[in-house]
Amino acid sequence: MPADWKPSATTRALIFDCDGTLADTMPIHYRAWTQILHPRGIPFDERRFYQLGGVPTAKIIRVLSEETGIPVTDAEIETLVHVKESIFLTLLHEVTALDSVVGIAERYRGRLPMAVASGGYRAIVQQTLQAIGIHDWFDALVCAEDTARHKPEPDVFLEAAARLGNIPTSACVVFEDTDIGLEAARRAGMQGIDVRGWVSPRAGEVTPDY
Repeated sequence: MPADWKPSATTRALIFDCDGTLADTMPIHYRAWTQILHPRGIPFDERRFYQLGGVPTAKIIRVLSEETGIPVTDAEIETLVHVKESIFLTLLHEVTALDSVVGIAERYRGRLPMAVASGGYRAIVQQTLQAIGIHDWFDALVCAEDTARHKPEPDVFLEAAARLGNIPTSACVVFEDTDIGLEAARRAGMQGIDVRGWVSPRAGEVTPDY
């Protein structure tokens, strides 16, 4: 249970995903996705959406284009990314904190180095954290623009550990809400905490094929 969670004696840093971990944004992101993809005839059911949690928007569009055979040019992807994130921002007032996880961050704020490591774009992640009042709690923020590879690759978490002062990966604990994110933590050599048991169940969540 989150109220009982404590770091081990060897834990030197905490790393948090943002969407679906600190902030209850996933249903709102999905609404934005359906608004941009439905007119183009690109299916994106909720099951597949949660499978791709943690993957940057542009990469998701490319994946869906390949899966469906519906071509999307690079210029169209850039436009779709902008429109999707703009729609999300119009709904940002609906975002709430996931108190079970935020409570842990609050408890260890100032006691352990902490980072946010997200597959989202920096401007969106920053505004999301600001919306739930915790933007200034973290010592580092690593986003989609900061690494060439993304979850389930470990790069975002490795970069977070580096920015927190080159903390050994074995001394980092990662809080995640997706299988892709937890796999990235495992590949980084970090302990992964699955927070999905701490928040309300969500539709369509299954283990993805890597």
